[in-house]
Amino acid sequence: MLNSILDNDLYKLTMQYAVVRLFPRSRVRFQFINRGGTEFPDGFAEELRKLVFGMSALSLTDEEYNYLNKRCYYLAPTYLDFLRGYRYDPSEIGIIQNGGKLNISIEGYWYRTILWEVPIMAMVSELFFKMTGQKGISKNEVIEKAAKKAATFKMGGIQVADFGTRRRFSYENHDLVVKTLKDYGSQSFIGTSNVHLAMRYNVLPIGTHAHEWFMFHSAKYGFQMANKLALEHWVDVYRGDLGIALSDTFTTDIFFQSFDKKFAKLFDGVRQDSGDPILFAEKTIKHYKSLNIDPLTKTIIFSDSLDTEKALKIADFCRNKIKTSFGIGTNITNDVGVTPLNMVIKLVDVKAEGREWTPVIKLSDTPGKHSGDLEMIDLCKKTLRIS
Repeated sequence: MLNSILDNDLYKLTMQYAVVRLFPRSRVRFQFINRGGTEFPDGFAEELRKLVFGMSALSLTDEEYNYLNKRCYYLAPTYLDFLRGYRYDPSEIGIIQNGGKLNISIEGYWYRTILWEVPIMAMVSELFFKMTGQKGISKNEVIEKAAKKAATFKMGGIQVADFGTRRRFSYENHDLVVKTLKDYGSQSFIGTSNVHLAMRYNVLPIGTHAHEWFMFHSAKYGFQMANKLALEHWVDVYRGDLGIALSDTFTTDIFFQSFDKKFAKLFDGVRQDSGDPILFAEKTIKHYKSLNIDPLTKTIIFSDSLDTEKALKIADFCRNKIKTSFGIGTNITNDVGVTPLNMVIKLVDVKAEGREWTPVIKLSDTPGKHSGDLEMIDLCKKTLRIS
C-alpha cells in the first residue's frame, strides 16, 4: 500500500526538518481518534501490524534524494542526509483491537514519530475497504469524475491542490486521480500534498505545517506564547519560504492577536481549516487592512472538508478581495461511491526537553470540535479568555 518513503504529505517532512533543528530531544505521543465510530472487521489489527512492520524496509532512494534536493530547495542537505538514513521503527507503534474497536498509539522522539501519521491513516483507510470488500467504481469512472472536476475548476477560475492522502480509497485510486487532474487540469490543478505523487507527475509539492506544530509550542512555552513562538521558529528555520500559516489551533481570533504586522508581512498568507470559510475570509481581509496591508497581495488556502461546489462558492466571495487557493482532500481521493472513514491521528502528549509529560489540545473554529484533555481545554480557554 506504500510504495515510497515519500508517500507522505509534504508538511510532515518540513516539520520534521524544523524539529530536527530545534527540538531533537522532545518526545511525543499520538493517538488514533475514530470520529465516525467505524467498526473494524475481525483481524484488522493483525493485518495493519503486518503493513506497519513492512514500512521498516522503506528508505530514500537516490532518485528521491536528488528530487528533494532540487525541488524542495528549502530543505537543507544535512536534513536530506538524515532522511536518507531514516527508517520507520515499528516498535514506536501500538495497535490493539477489541471487537470492532481499533486503538492505535504512537510514542517516541518527535523527530522520528512525526512521519507515521499520514501513512498509517492511508493504510487504515485502504485496508478497511479491502477487508470489507468495498470495490468502489471502475478506473474509467474515476478518470471521468476527476476530469469533470478539473474542467469545473478551470471554468471557475480557481486553483486546487490534492490534499487527500490520509483518507484515500487506495494508493491506486490516488495515483490515477492525480494523473488525471494533471492531464486535464491545465492551470487549475497546481499540485499535491503527497511528495511521492508530486515527484511522479512533476507537479508542485504543497505544504507547510500542521496543528501539531502549534500544539507542541503550547506545551513547551504556554498557551499565551504558543502562536507567536511557533511562527517565530518557523521563520527562523525557513527564512521566508513555506509562508502559509495555519490559523485555527487555538481559534483564529487568538491567532490574529499574534499575527502582527511583522508576521503578516513575512508570511504569504494563511490556511483556513475549520469554521465558516466566508466568516474567516472576512476576518482575514479585515485583519490585513487593519495593518495597512493590501489583502490582494496575500492568499488564503482553504482546506476544510471541501468539495467542488463549496470551493467555487468561497472563490466567488473572495474574488477581487484576496487571493485564494483550495486544498481538497477526501472528495478528490475517495469519491468512489463508498463512505470515507471519519478519523484522525492527533498529538496528545508532549515531553519537551526539561519538562514532564504535558497533555496538548486543539481548539477549533467549529463549535463542539475541540479535541484533547478536557481539563487542559478549560485551562486554555481560561488563559486565553475564550468564552
